[in-house]
Amino acid sequence: MAREECKALLDALNKATACYHHLVLTVGGSADSQHLREELYKTRQKAQELAVATGARLTTALRDRGLGAEERAEFERLWVAFSGCLDLLEADMQRALALGTTFPLQAPRRPLVRTGVAGGWAGVAARALSVRSLRHEAERDFDVDDLQELEREIRQVGEMIHDLEMKVNVPRWTVQARQVAGAELLSSAGASTTGFVSIEERTGPCDLSKALAATVFSAVLLAAVALAVCVAKLS
Repeated sequence: MAREECKALLDALNKATACYHHLVLTVGGSADSQHLREELYKTRQKAQELAVATGARLTTALRDRGLGAEERAEFERLWVAFSGCLDLLEADMQRALALGTTFPLQAPRRPLVRTGVAGGWAGVAARALSVRSLRHEAERDFDVDDLQELEREIRQVGEMIHDLEMKVNVPRWTVQARQVAGAELLSSAGASTTGFVSIEERTGPCDLSKALAATVFSAVLLAAVALAVCVAKLS
C-alpha cells in the first residue's frame, strides 16, 4: 500500500516538474507576461508540496528495518527517480531566477528573445495543477517580490535535498534497473517482427498455378494490344 502511494506521489511530482520545466522555457520570450509568472509561481509551489510529501513517504519506508529485500530494492528505485525530479526542479528554479532577473516585466514590452512560442502553456499548467481555470491575478506584482521569494525557495529546496541525503543513503550507482537499457525499443521491434511474421503466415506462400495464369494472361493482353496497333497502322 505504501509503495503504491509513493508511486502515485512520484508520478504527480514528475508531471508538475515537467510542467514547470516547460513554463520556464518561455520566460523572456514572446509568450512572457505577468500571467506566465503567476503560473510559474503556482506550479513550483505545487511541485514543492509534492516533493515534501513524497520525500516523507520514501524516507519512512526506507528507514524501516523490517523491509524485505525486494521491497527495499523497489523503494530505492523510486528514491533515485525522486532525487532526479528534485535535481531537475532545483535547476529549473535557478534558470527561472536567472531569466526573470534578465528579463523583468518593467522592461519594454518587445521581447528580447524570440522563441516562437505564442501560447499553449496555460493548458499544460492547468493539467499539472488539476484545476479547470487559472484566473489572472492582475492586482499582484510577481516581478520583484516573486524573484526574492524564488531565491529563498531555491535555498530551501537545496537544504531539503541535503537533509534527505543525510537521512537516507542510497547511492544512485548502486541501484539496478529492472530491465536493460533500451528494453522498450527492443520490445517494440520484437512486436513489429512478430506482427510481420504473423502476416506472412496468414498470407502463405505464393500459389504457382495462379502466378502462371497471371503470366499467360499478361502475354495474351500484350499480344492483343500489339495486334491492334498493327491493324490501326495498316488501315
